[in-house]
Amino acid sequence: MQNFPIQNPPGLSRRSFLKASSALAGSAPLVAGLLNVRSAETLRPLMAYVGTFSSPLRDMLPTQVDLPPGNGRGIHLFQVNRTSGAMTPAGVFELGTSPNCLAVNAEGTRLYSTNETDRVGEDKEGTVSAFTINRADGQLTLLNTVRSGGAGPTYVSMHPSGRFLLIANYFGGTVSVLPILADGSLGTASDIRQDAGTIGPTRATHAPPGTFAFSGHDRTHAHMIQADASGRFVVHADLGLDQIFLWKFDAQKGVLTPNNPAFVSLPPGDGPRHFYFHPNGRWFYSLQEEGSTIVLFDFNSSTGQLTSRQTLSSLPPGYAGSNFCSEILVSKDGRFVYAGNRVHDSIAVFAVGEIGELTFVHDEPTRGNYPRSFNFEPTGQFLYACNQRADHVAVFRVDRATGRLDFTGHFTPVGNPSHIVFLDLATG
Repeated sequence: MQNFPIQNPPGLSRRSFLKASSALAGSAPLVAGLLNVRSAETLRPLMAYVGTFSSPLRDMLPTQVDLPPGNGRGIHLFQVNRTSGAMTPAGVFELGTSPNCLAVNAEGTRLYSTNETDRVGEDKEGTVSAFTINRADGQLTLLNTVRSGGAGPTYVSMHPSGRFLLIANYFGGTVSVLPILADGSLGTASDIRQDAGTIGPTRATHAPPGTFAFSGHDRTHAHMIQADASGRFVVHADLGLDQIFLWKFDAQKGVLTPNNPAFVSLPPGDGPRHFYFHPNGRWFYSLQEEGSTIVLFDFNSSTGQLTSRQTLSSLPPGYAGSNFCSEILVSKDGRFVYAGNRVHDSIAVFAVGEIGELTFVHDEPTRGNYPRSFNFEPTGQFLYACNQRADHVAVFRVDRATGRLDFTGHFTPVGNPSHIVFLDLATG
């Protein structure tokens, strides 16, 4: 073998070169140690938390939970395979009060659940629970449980300040604000607001032809609540009133004040259920449960006002029969909107145009019954559909270029899954 003399790099003396070489050699264990730490971090799990309907039928109001009720055991924990999207069971936090909606704080140290029950006190309130998250393995420890400010809490979201939870109480027809204390536990409500107005008809204005679907037009039903990105405004939807309410938010006191105007109305009977802010903060998409429509609003971030601009069906062209819409999401890059259809049991995909208007792309069967909600894992590569009545979560790969969904073949059994959130323990 031919030997080649070591050449000094240009501009570097032999003595300096040898000193640098020795320093690098001495640092090799340190470099190796840093690499090992980084490898250990990337091996820390990606966790999924699935909220379920877990109360026995005898413990619930007759209409409080969609049938079949109570197959879940509480909050189900899973480790997620980052390559395939498959989920492996990692435990259950047993909770018999239907922890149906979950939220994780920005630091990934606390998890909160709305418990869709009415078992507390003479006023038949529901509850909200706070948990600490073990950053090593994702396991949960209960901090405390407080009253939700109404019966049947069905939605929880974090205020951008990280100091408050916003709660929608479906059966109570109220929304509430819960302070988050220094240790992450919850205080008593700093504000509770009762929805009021004229109840809409049981027949939706935009119902698909031949539908027999109707729900929620017997009384007020607050279904979702969330702040805008600035935290200055809070929006909530009442399905029974066919209205979306607009609030100013006092982030010091945790108090809601009606905006001007205080609400926008949807077509009678259509039933606004869920909504989503586009990442640009200027477009707002509302999904109507009974009308099976998506309405695009322009959102004025200075005044908190909504102005409708487009209405289209969440169903494929030509569909006839019954359907209930469920979840709506916008991809992180803002290019696609995803809308859930129950009874039709699909997720419809729409492309977002230059001015926010939607164009139907395709609809993907959820491989199960009654997809109550769905969510992306943190990278946006996979979408997970909670098929409530099929008792499983189905996993889909997302085509980033087209927005289309491709079923991976992975089913994860979970009794009456309602909501799924993710936490990457390798970050933070």
